[in-house]
This record gives sequence, C-alpha cells and structure tokens, in this order.
Amino acid sequence: MVWLKAIRESKNLSQEEISKAVDITQASYSNIENGKRTPSVPVAKKIAAVLGFDWTRFYDEAEAGEQDSA
Repeated sequence: MVWLKAIRESKNLSQEEISKAVDITQASYSNIENGKRTPSVPVAKKIAAVLGFDWTRFYDEAEAGEQDSA
C-alpha cells in the first residue's frame, strides 16, 4: 500500500511509532503497509485516526486490487 507509506512518511512517523499508537507489533504494521495483510476493522480505524484518513480506504484499495486481477 504505497499510499499508506506516503501518508506515514509525510507525517514524519516511523512504523514503530504507528504500531505503538495502535497497539500492534511493528511487524504487523509492516505487513499491512507492504500489502501482505489487510487490517481488521478496529485496527484500520486506529491507523486511520492516527494518520488522518478515512479507514475505509484500506478496503477500497483491496477491492480495486481484486478487480484488477480478475
């Protein structure tokens, strides 16, 4: 999720800072940011609140990706 990394970097935050703020491991956050995992709704809401975007964007991107591969 290139957009997620861009938002995080624009706020000068590390993966570790985000993971601590949302109470997940840095490895879990890294997997989300790298597109290896889609966050649960509660985690998506926490990440979005910390970084300031609509949490549904995680699922919009996933749906678009699935449509592209079909």
